[in-house]
Formats: sequence, structure tokens, C-alpha cells
Amino acid sequence: MTRPGDPGYAASARASATGATSAVDPVEPAADEFQWDDLGDVAGEPSTVARRPRRPWTLRRRLLVIVAALLVAVSAAIGVVTVLVFHSTSVDRLDASLRATASRATEVAPPGFPSDPRATVLEFLQVPGQPVGTVGVLVAGDTVVGVHISETGELLEPSAAATQAFAAVPPDGRPHSITAGGMGEYRALAVQTQPQVRSVLALPLADVNSQTAQLALTVAIVAASGLVLALALGSVVVRRALSPLAEVTATAQRVSELPLDRGDVALGERVPVDDERTEVGRLGGAFNRMLGHVASALSAREESEQKVRRFVADASHELRTPLASIRGYAELTRLHGGELPPDVVHAIGRIESESVRMTELVEDLLLLARLDEGRELAALPVDLSRVVVEAVGDAQAAGPGHDWEVRLPDAAAVVVGDEPRLRQVVTNLLANARVHTPDGTSVVASLEHRGDDVVLTVEDDGPGIAPALADSLFERFARGDSSRSRIAGSTGLGLAIVKAVVEAHHGDVSVSSEPGRTAFVVALPLAPSA
Repeated sequence: MTRPGDPGYAASARASATGATSAVDPVEPAADEFQWDDLGDVAGEPSTVARRPRRPWTLRRRLLVIVAALLVAVSAAIGVVTVLVFHSTSVDRLDASLRATASRATEVAPPGFPSDPRATVLEFLQVPGQPVGTVGVLVAGDTVVGVHISETGELLEPSAAATQAFAAVPPDGRPHSITAGGMGEYRALAVQTQPQVRSVLALPLADVNSQTAQLALTVAIVAASGLVLALALGSVVVRRALSPLAEVTATAQRVSELPLDRGDVALGERVPVDDERTEVGRLGGAFNRMLGHVASALSAREESEQKVRRFVADASHELRTPLASIRGYAELTRLHGGELPPDVVHAIGRIESESVRMTELVEDLLLLARLDEGRELAALPVDLSRVVVEAVGDAQAAGPGHDWEVRLPDAAAVVVGDEPRLRQVVTNLLANARVHTPDGTSVVASLEHRGDDVVLTVEDDGPGIAPALADSLFERFARGDSSRSRIAGSTGLGLAIVKAVVEAHHGDVSVSSEPGRTAFVVALPLAPSA
């Protein structure tokens, strides 16, 4: 294996990068190849394609639909009642006219059995004032004679079927609605004038039905016009009434886009409230008060974090000198303590090693405190390929029991940033893979271009990370469990420093893990000239 620092290492790293790409690319099936997934439809199994969920209606639309439904129901009820009352009233007037006509017919009817029934009917219908369409039928024994006044005023005989329909009206003194064959609907009244003689008078319902239909059409047009006008006005009213809700939504959306998890948050968003006496106004007021409480809580949190950061920075700064003194005295004692007992020499060595570890912890805390304060980092071109190669060489020296590999792109991987801090990112990721995986684990550090970013991936084939630790992996003092076989101590700040430095360079860091594979991915913006 070619190691970092050996001749030809960079060339082999680039060749490894090229070969790795072809080794892991999945083979895409041809467009006309049969897909085994298609067997589901062939076998009659239900389709797995999910239907798109129906888009829910807005509150404004629901209110308008409810109002429209109520208006339609009320308008329909009023229209039906109006038409029915009008039709009933018109029929009552027609019945009154029919009774008056029957009364006149009774008055002019000759006494006794009529010798000429047709002449009797004609004599009555020729009386001035009879309405057009009046039908007169005289039933004398087995003789049935009928005459009606046509629209032109002529006296005509109805058809035999119509005459029989009129003659069948019972002489009970009440008007009846009948349908005479070919003549339409009539209101007919039969009067018994002699034991074997009865007169039947009928008036057409055509005018009443026509007027009722016209009224129904008028009511429908007026109701439809009123419904359209009411919906238009209701839409305006509902929109104005719900406009504060839109303001609440917009304000909540703007607040949700603020970085509330860190830093000094200026939460000045408020909902304009016109009148808190209304329900929507009370909602806006309550929302504003909630935002005020959240702003106060965020300010208190930021103040507390500032105090903690100042304390950590001050404490770290103050601890550097005594730790350096302890380490120096321990080294001096160890070097010139040839006559000391072995247990004392061992204790001095432990003091020296722990002082070194404590110094590293203090330096890490001081770095995080500086990054939290938002101090500007250097902004110089940095060749990540060189940084990765050198960092892997150092990691190989520190962990010879691991298999180390570098994969580099053909193009330059140059970013703008602080080289010592970026070097620390790579070093911490490699140290994390070395410390938390057993000997024999393969660790691959690769660089590639993705759009406008340079992506650094540190991947190992170790036991993986427990899912319960994934969410807290980049938190401070987060430590892996025994599943990653930690063989050396650490401060628990390495990945927290990685995240802080990467974000300070406007990048992003993520991790994916499963048994047999763990990959940390860092994306950094390419330098403009790269």
C-alpha cells in the first residue's frame, strides 16, 4: 500500500479516486428491460402508487360554501312556499268564479226535464260575461251534451272523451281538478239540478299554471341573482374579516424562518391588531403576547449563554498558564528524577499525560468560545487536497493498525477559509474514525466536486453509530458508546468543533451510519477562482 509521504502517493490517490467511482456506480437497467416490480400489476396485486391527497379547503372557502348552502336552502324554501301559496290562491279564486258561474247556471236552468239539452247548454253559455274556455256539460238521463267557449269566442263541442271526463265529475258541490283528453287541465264543478239532471261547469287551469310557472321562473332568477350578489359581498366581507388571520399566518411564517436556536434573536415581529374585542382581534393580541414572552425567553437564554461563554473563555484562558506550569514541572521532574522511586516516576508521568489532555481540553473550549462569539476567521485560499493528504499521513502514523486511503479529484479543491481550522476539521474526523473503531478498520478520506461545493467524506467500515446518538453526535461532550469500541480517551469536543468550524465557513456537515459503514460528509463552498 502506498502511504502518505511516499513517492507517487498523490498519483495513486487520484487513480484510487477514479477507480472508486466505477466500482460503486450501480448498473441502471435499460429502458426496455423487464422490471420485476412490474409483476405486481401482472399478478393482480393492488397498485402501490399512492393517490395525491385532496387539498383541504381554506376557512374562507368553507365559510362561503356554508353561507351559499344556507342561502340556497332558504331561497328554495321561500320560493317553493311562495309558488305554492300563489298557486293555491289562484285556484281558490278560480273555484270562486266557478261557483258563481254554477249559481247562474242553476238560476237560468228551465224547470223539469229538458226537452233539448243542447239548447239549454247553449243558452247558458251565450250569456254575456262567460270567460273564454268555459265548458258546460248537461247530463239528462242517458243523454250527455257538452259545449265549450273557444279562444275565438265560438261555441264548440268537445271531443267525446273530454265530454265523458267532464260528465264523470261527482255532483258533491266541490270543485275537482280533471284532465280532459286533448283540452288540458280544468277545475270542474257538478251541480244536481233535477233528480236525473245535473249540470257540469269547468274552467281551464291553463292561465293559473302559466302564471305559476312565470312566478316560479321569476323567483328562481331573483334568488340566483341574490345568491350571486350575496356571495360576492360575502366574499369581500369574509376576506376582510379573516385578513387578520392572514397577518397572523404571515407573521408566524416569518418567525419560523428566524434562526431561534442560536445567537441573539431580534424577535420584533408582531401582528397588527385593530380591535381586540373581536375573536380574530383577541387571537392576534394573544399571538403578540406569546411572541413577547418568546422574545423575553430568548433574550434571557442569550444572556445566560453569553455569561457561560465568557466564563468558559476566561476560565480557559486563565487555566492555560497553570497547566503549562504543571506540565513543565512534571517533565522537569521526570527528566531529572533518576533517584526517585518507580511509583513516583509513574505518578509524575500520569500528571504529565493528564496535564497534556487538560491542555487540549482547554484549547478546544477556548476555540469553541471564540467561534461562538462570532470572531472572524482567516479568508485565504486553501488547497483541501494537500490538507487531506497531510492529515491522513498524520492519522496513519497515529493509528498504524487501520487501513487508510485517500481519493482525490482531478480538479483542484480550493476553498476560502482558515487553513489551521480546516486542518483541524479533517484531523478531528480522522481521529474520530481512528479512536472509535477497532484495528483493521478501513478509513477512506475522499474529496469530490458537487455543483459549487467541495465535499469531504470520511468513511469507515466500523461497527457504526447507535441510532440514539445520531441526534446528539455534534453536541459538546457527546461521546460514543461501546458499539464503536473506543480505545482511547477524548475530550468529547472534536465533532462539536467540526460543526462550529464548518458553519463558520458557511458549510454543512452531516453523518450517516449503519452497521459496517459510517460516513461524515462536509460540504464547503468552492473558492470563486477555483
